[in-house]
Amino acid sequence: MTEDPALVALLRDVEARVHQMVAHRRAADPNPDDPFRGLYVNDDTVDQLLEGPSPPPLEPPPPSPGSGPLGQLAQTAGLTPLDVLLLGIAVVPDLDNRFERLYGYLNDDVTRRRASTGLALELAGSPATSSAARRAVSASGVLVRHGLVLVEDDDRPFLTRGLRVPDRVTAHLLGDGAPDPAVAPFLTAVEPYAGPLTDPLAAALRAGAGVVHLREREPGTGTATAVAALEAAGRPALVVDLALLARDPDPGGAVARCGREALLLGAGLVAAPVEALAEQHLEAVQRLTGWPFPVLLVGAANWDPRWTADPPLVAEVPVLGAREREALLHAHLERVGAGVEPGSLGAHVSLGPAQVDRAVRAAQQVALLHGGVVDANALRAGVRAQNTAGLERLARRITPEVGWEDLVLAPAVRRGLEELSARARHRDKVLVDWRMRRGGGRGRGVTALFAGDSGTGKTMSAEVIAADLGLDLYTVNLATVVDKYVGETEKNLERIFAEAGGVNAVLFFDEADAIFGKRTDVRDSHDRYANIESAYLLQRLETFDGLAVLATNLRANIDEAFTRRLDAIVDFPAPTADLRERLWRQCLGPPLPVADDVDVTFCAEAFELAGGNIRSAATTAAYLAADAGTPVTMAHVIVAVEQEYRKLGRLVLEKEFGSYLHLLSG
Repeated sequence: MTEDPALVALLRDVEARVHQMVAHRRAADPNPDDPFRGLYVNDDTVDQLLEGPSPPPLEPPPPSPGSGPLGQLAQTAGLTPLDVLLLGIAVVPDLDNRFERLYGYLNDDVTRRRASTGLALELAGSPATSSAARRAVSASGVLVRHGLVLVEDDDRPFLTRGLRVPDRVTAHLLGDGAPDPAVAPFLTAVEPYAGPLTDPLAAALRAGAGVVHLREREPGTGTATAVAALEAAGRPALVVDLALLARDPDPGGAVARCGREALLLGAGLVAAPVEALAEQHLEAVQRLTGWPFPVLLVGAANWDPRWTADPPLVAEVPVLGAREREALLHAHLERVGAGVEPGSLGAHVSLGPAQVDRAVRAAQQVALLHGGVVDANALRAGVRAQNTAGLERLARRITPEVGWEDLVLAPAVRRGLEELSARARHRDKVLVDWRMRRGGGRGRGVTALFAGDSGTGKTMSAEVIAADLGLDLYTVNLATVVDKYVGETEKNLERIFAEAGGVNAVLFFDEADAIFGKRTDVRDSHDRYANIESAYLLQRLETFDGLAVLATNLRANIDEAFTRRLDAIVDFPAPTADLRERLWRQCLGPPLPVADDVDVTFCAEAFELAGGNIRSAATTAAYLAADAGTPVTMAHVIVAVEQEYRKLGRLVLEKEFGSYLHLLSG
């Protein structure tokens, strides 16, 4: 039946007790051959009941086993010898179907083929009037409280309620280590990360710490640290994704099954993110505690005293520095034999241990399209694949397709952008390793302001910086942010900042003066709430951990308090004639077919247009040429410029168009 000697011995003891009980019942039965036994009560049976029961001479429960699945469960759950015996009495019908009929006989009801609470206590040699014995098969007992035994038929009197052992517990006693199918969807495999908190946390667990709350700044860092600490303390870890569990129709029951699974495995329970479950199912979080094994709750939020009755051990998981992240990435790349140096990714990428592992595995999949070798581009694609889809519901995702060579800007502007990129690239080294930002609850984010007229290259510059850092660009749609109802705009912005904080991307606020505007004197309630919105943004920027770029055409409208919190301000002036010529040549370059009569120098000197307008005019000229079936000619360019002038509300003057003005007459 089983290879566990302790379980075999327990089942033999139960069988001997059942034989004794059957023999005792048959000897005391006034009519043992009655074919209608259990369907009625005759006078002889009534007289016997009035005389009172005479319990058989059964031995007390044997000592608890010390090895095998049964012995380990008894030790982990703190089962008494009586608990172990009751567990054996309840489980034996699932292991030997002879006991179904034997229990039916002893229950005096052939339809009830499991041991009742009264029969189980009688077989264990414990009087039904003993409060300690009754507690062992009640909701307050270890067996029932931890889900090792289920008490059914609550509407029946206590002593006639049925006892059943869940199939998962039976399978475990038989040596089956497969997790409960009802629990498996919530379990995740997490590779341990031995960080600076691992050893102190392991020592606390060995000293008896029951409930631990780990606050993490980088997703996955706390979970990996918790797993490493449990392993260092000599326990396996069962990791539960509470975001998935919170969607279960019965989250409280799912939590109980997860706890039982950890109990069966002798593991510690690591559950994250705790706030995902606590937001709507507070009672389910409370059920996470109270187990006879360590429970480590991980999340980004601070500890809420409502989550448990007893205060937990609270610790903050240190943020990975540039050196730690590079060493972790190097280990994963070396394991898969990747031909790329960790430094090629950049220390600015904020990834936890689990995300590094997934990024490298995602890079392996990307590399299958290019010969199977993981290079820097595949690694960057793997990192971008770790970005959650939550931010895409609030902002538009752009995969950068331009680089520094595509930018045509004044040298001072170019230097400002390069400095901003360098700041983002080395922020962990400066802020974490060198600790240059201390106190005040400030985040590790980098925030910049791009100020300049429309079309001067602000959006494109943000895309270039994202490409240089190997990140995606997320453009915030103001339509999803601004709300006419009081407080809703702040909520929308909070959702954006919260999502962006855990995403490796550049967050781009175009027309930022619409929401980052100046505070004003309070004349009515509208001014008051507008000032509250600005004040909220001032505070939120200080705690932001991501990369954000604000763009505005009207720098004067930005509140001065924002500028102090900005890491960089880049002004984008209108392009000079030589920059305009470079822009024209770039926009009219190959593979676009261009006729020899196109005078790029004239266009640059005569038409004072911003880069965006030049690109728009070149695109219009290309459409005109495609419709005519010819290369782009000077006539196409002049007509396109004239259309751009109309969009800008500017007059078409002979002194600007010069000798090419006649091309507009047709």
